[in-house]
Amino acid sequence: MTKPTVPGPDPDTRVPKFKLPPLACDAHTHIFGPGAKYPYVGSYIPPDAPLEDFVKLHKILGIGRAVIVNASVHGTDNSVALDAIKVSEGRFRAVANLDGGITEDGLQELHDGGFRGCRFNFVKHLGGTPDMKVFHRIVDMVAKLNWHVDLHFDAVDLPDYAELLAKLPVRYTIDHMGRVKAADGLDQLPFRTLIDLMQRDEKCWVKVSGCERVTSAGPPFTDAVPFAKKICETAPDRVIWGTDWPHPNVKAMPNDGDLVDLIPLFATTAELQQKILVDNPARLFDFDSN
Repeated sequence: MTKPTVPGPDPDTRVPKFKLPPLACDAHTHIFGPGAKYPYVGSYIPPDAPLEDFVKLHKILGIGRAVIVNASVHGTDNSVALDAIKVSEGRFRAVANLDGGITEDGLQELHDGGFRGCRFNFVKHLGGTPDMKVFHRIVDMVAKLNWHVDLHFDAVDLPDYAELLAKLPVRYTIDHMGRVKAADGLDQLPFRTLIDLMQRDEKCWVKVSGCERVTSAGPPFTDAVPFAKKICETAPDRVIWGTDWPHPNVKAMPNDGDLVDLIPLFATTAELQQKILVDNPARLFDFDSN
């Protein structure tokens, strides 16, 4: 086995004080490996974070549903998520990594297997801008299945893509609050761009995940809370939450119990918590269908 190039998650998950509602969904999480079965091909090599650890984590946190985002470490091989969904008894959905070789039959196979979206990385350390001809071709293909596209940006680049996003023919999610920097404040251009998109484009969804990425102060990451709160207030019916476990490429490794305990700081009512944790992900990822 090749030696990991990034650290693994905190193995001692703390039981959160905040009790999640029934069927709460971790709408942005990953399964890594085991590498001997699902080889790593991306720009970094993580320690294995396999299905059994994933299930254990969610049991401790009180999570009932999950969306597995197939990470760049597995390239366009989506089998790690497909295999997890098969044993989930309807509790898992997934987001695929695709390339220009995908066919309509291949997409249908993923759809039948529980996938409801595909992801594109625009982040520089993960390869930067995708081939935009392939991007638009795939967007047109997934629109026929009512999928959404999941978009991962560096904050500084978000304003440059706002016009393109508004013209997309499908719903889209923006990862990790746009990866804005907390130290730059709520009035920074990338965050104003994100809020503007949420206000004027009903296709725009945002994940209030990645407090450990947004933070400038480090643990307990509370400087990210005002950003998450503003997002929830702007379009409460188009916000979802996720752990981003096992937290690859972070400066300070969080404890997932601590991340759960941030939720009531930005989603301050039971009604809002029900929306972002249960109702919204159920709608976006089609959880209530067979």
